[in-house]
Amino acid sequence: MDELRPGLWTWTAPHPEWTRDAEGWEREVRSYAYDAGDALVLFDPLVSADEIGALAERRPITIVLTCRWHVRSSPELVRRFDATVHAPVGVDGLGVATMPYVLGEDLPGDVEPQGGGYPDEATLWLREHAALVVGDVFLGGERGFHVQPDSWLTDGMTHDELRRNLRPLLDLPVEMLLPTHGNPVLEDAHATLERTLDPT
Repeated sequence: MDELRPGLWTWTAPHPEWTRDAEGWEREVRSYAYDAGDALVLFDPLVSADEIGALAERRPITIVLTCRWHVRSSPELVRRFDATVHAPVGVDGLGVATMPYVLGEDLPGDVEPQGGGYPDEATLWLREHAALVVGDVFLGGERGFHVQPDSWLTDGMTHDELRRNLRPLLDLPVEMLLPTHGNPVLEDAHATLERTLDPT
């Protein structure tokens, strides 16, 4: 587990459902934890309960999901710690009770959901760290920070439309990009986001 800034951690773990023919993402996926003072906030967690228990130090645990595919270790953490799970409105059937959120809502830890390109996906703005947690709509890795591959686009959406939906993120003073697939962008994050959304 690496500490990006005081009170902000990240780690990777092998995804149990990954296969060699998985397109666009690597076996190791990334999660984040944020010390919100009176609670520990986890983003798309894939982690053992023992590791999180030590980090939480008996504080309440809140889980915030970017999308339906990132429920990961949430059921185990709910069983073990009575964690609460927040997911985008309209996301259900996750095998765990969730509290639906809408864009712009004030979530625990002063986390604010922003647009994620699709109605059932969000990016997550951490005001204290000027950081943006992103799920499947952006990926990192060997190709650098980029929007999801063609094969992931849904509902007939094009990459131009997806980028247009995401352009309001440029209004945020982003200092860090925190993808759940790939490595964090800790320098020139806003410029990286701008190049990603306007690649011409």
